[in-house]
Amino acid sequence: MHAACYVGDQTLTVIETDPRRPERGEVQIDVAYTGICGTDLHVLHGAMDSRVTMPAVLGHEMSGTITATGADVTDWSVGDRVTVMPLAWCGHCPACRAGHTHICHNLNFLGIDSPGSMQASWTVSQDVLVALPPTLTLEHSALAEPTAVAVHDVRRAGLREGERTLVVGGGPIGVLIACVARAAGADVLTLELSAQRREFAATLGLRTVDPSNADVAELVAEWTAGAGVEVAFEVSGAVAGIETAIQSLAVRGRLVVVAIHSTPPPVNLHRVFWRELTLIGARVYERADFEEAVRLLAAGALPAAQLITRVDPLGDVAAAFAELESGRAMKVLIDCQAGN
Repeated sequence: MHAACYVGDQTLTVIETDPRRPERGEVQIDVAYTGICGTDLHVLHGAMDSRVTMPAVLGHEMSGTITATGADVTDWSVGDRVTVMPLAWCGHCPACRAGHTHICHNLNFLGIDSPGSMQASWTVSQDVLVALPPTLTLEHSALAEPTAVAVHDVRRAGLREGERTLVVGGGPIGVLIACVARAAGADVLTLELSAQRREFAATLGLRTVDPSNADVAELVAEWTAGAGVEVAFEVSGAVAGIETAIQSLAVRGRLVVVAIHSTPPPVNLHRVFWRELTLIGARVYERADFEEAVRLLAAGALPAAQLITRVDPLGDVAAAFAELESGRAMKVLIDCQAGN
């Protein structure tokens, strides 16, 4: 079989390898599709060389079908359609003991710290499996992981129906957050610099503004009758994004920090104090978020077909990465069975 690997020096290669048979408590999956995300791009550029073991099989946004089971696997059968919540935790650190296993101090993120799904066959623990309903296509199911990110972010915000919500950054995760928030009944506005991304968001019915060409403070004041927004999601990863989000919040507003900032950004703590704001971190997801993501996709509550820009075969993985990095694509999937 074939697998797409990062081998260092910003290089991807496709190698031939033997699939690993499942051991006790494991299943083997024929991977149908694997999505490429921003984290994969960070790996490609060497930002996670301290974590990956090369050659590193990338990928964690996936869907597929179980083809073999190991001993002691009783809840899953050959032929079951699944996705994977790519988190393996230690179970004994302070976070795990407190019930927050998804942010385990020793978290193994599959596709970074251990081999991922960008291969024809993937063997994983049964503990990470999430069932897929028969009505949801395998192609659309590959969006479950990024959708779970958005669901977790919205849940962390404690978002309530009718709340005015600002999403700063209209990339793939920002758009998903806006869609999930809208599905929850929020009144959503997205800020995005890229004209192409704004145009795409508009095709989804999302209201999007260029913050470089508008007075955001005036816009928010008009929208909220001077009060400010109840919730803001910072998804841009830019210092200006943090500042805009904080300045836009109403008294006792909630800021959810979604983006990964490579260096600690300055934060206007006086504004946090003055308006009694709440800053909320949101990292990865929990099983309930994954299950809700699958439910939303199956219910057609999210525009899955529109979010997938293109599907490339595994052998064209380098070109697929380049397309996503160009900013022209929203979500690129790898067909892991094509050519195998």
